[in-house]
Amino acid sequence: MNVNDTMNETKSSVNGTNSLMPSAHEEVFREQLILGNPTLHEITEKIASIPTLTPNLKFLVTLFVFASMALWGLFCMGYTIATGIGVWGLNNPVGWGWDITNFVFWIGIGHAGTLISAILFLFRQKWRTAINRSAEAMTLFAVLCALIFPLLHTGRPWLAFYWLTPYPNQMQMWVNFRSPLVWDVFAVSTYGTVSLLFWYIGLVPDLATMRNYVKSKFASKIYTAFSLGWTGSVRHWHTYEVAYMILAGISTPLVLSVHTVVSMDFATSVLPGWHTTIFPPYFVAGAIFSGFAMVMTLLVIAREVVDLKSFITLKHLDNMNKIILATGMMVGYAYAMEFFMAWYSGNPYESSVFINRATGDYAWAYWTMVSCNVISPQIYWFKKMRRSIPVMFVMSIFVNIGMWFERFTIISTSLHHDYLPASWGYYSPTWVEISIFTGTIGIFFTLFLIFAKFVPMIAIAEIKSVLPGSQPKHHDNH
Repeated sequence: MNVNDTMNETKSSVNGTNSLMPSAHEEVFREQLILGNPTLHEITEKIASIPTLTPNLKFLVTLFVFASMALWGLFCMGYTIATGIGVWGLNNPVGWGWDITNFVFWIGIGHAGTLISAILFLFRQKWRTAINRSAEAMTLFAVLCALIFPLLHTGRPWLAFYWLTPYPNQMQMWVNFRSPLVWDVFAVSTYGTVSLLFWYIGLVPDLATMRNYVKSKFASKIYTAFSLGWTGSVRHWHTYEVAYMILAGISTPLVLSVHTVVSMDFATSVLPGWHTTIFPPYFVAGAIFSGFAMVMTLLVIAREVVDLKSFITLKHLDNMNKIILATGMMVGYAYAMEFFMAWYSGNPYESSVFINRATGDYAWAYWTMVSCNVISPQIYWFKKMRRSIPVMFVMSIFVNIGMWFERFTIISTSLHHDYLPASWGYYSPTWVEISIFTGTIGIFFTLFLIFAKFVPMIAIAEIKSVLPGSQPKHHDNH
């Protein structure tokens, strides 16, 4: 009996037509991660052909829209540098506004890529193979967008690296290593570097495939240079797997460290509403929450536009929605604990801040946050909703809106009412701040579209490993 006959017999036994299958070795057929039973060659043809196709009108129009947003944002960044951050809406009580809100927002978006790639790889979760490449690219673009805001906030970004980088020097003024803003430099730069290496190492086999697939000599030379002489030999695969495992191990703690350090920007202060020990796990859970939502947004669009439904299946999206539901409940728990600890501490200033959040000038932002992050994800308790493409797309947008408002609420409501009532004020962003944030959205999606055009969105070598029958199976000889 050959392997195909054995598999057919196993399927028949599951359907009740054969009861002779030994119970000790009975297989449970789970939902397939690749639909349509494609061959290895068909997988290569389908995924590798996407970067070689001539862009259609929809792609070009979308790229034009996002590129225009990016150019407008870059213009406003230049205007800010030339004029000063006085063109922003910052005032005396609210020294941090949209800039730090957007910084934390984009850093959070970048968390899901490393989580999907590194942690799920270490836990041998096969459903990561269809989505990890896009998530890793999203991480890099989100970190790039995040770095824009602290540089602009310094007022003189051309001096930012000079004063913030902790290098040995003979100056009398040293970098303040006790400042969490300096920790951000360490954490974000390390995270970005390791994520870039992790993404690039995973790309090498596929770049070699593209090298052999494209017809243009110029494109072939580019792919040859970046594929580092990959031949697919046993030695190359062994080195690749060792390097990938090491980078996955290094990347995993960075998922926790980066947003923990970002939370310390707030938690190490003495400002009511900020100095709380729940911030590190609260920020990490929120980052994973918003990051998975952004991955969902990108993948829902990609599977429809690029026709990847057979590789990015409802099983993948269902698993991601479960994680969104779980992390959304963690975030909701953190919201409740903040109010509980403010009451339990007996500190009238702490209680006042949280009462002001729910009932004060920014109550509209707080309840938008709660509605999007806590209430709306509860729809994912129902399997039918977790597998509805329109529902998950709208929900992913809601979650990202809610997570942006979470950061805005934390910053604004803690600052606009300080200890001196005479200096209380209301913060409103100017058109420059709104344009810069819009510009970073344009930069993010423009880079992602360029990535999708020139690099395989799905790891060809990895997706083949989850084909039905690709793993060795052991059967009894009864």
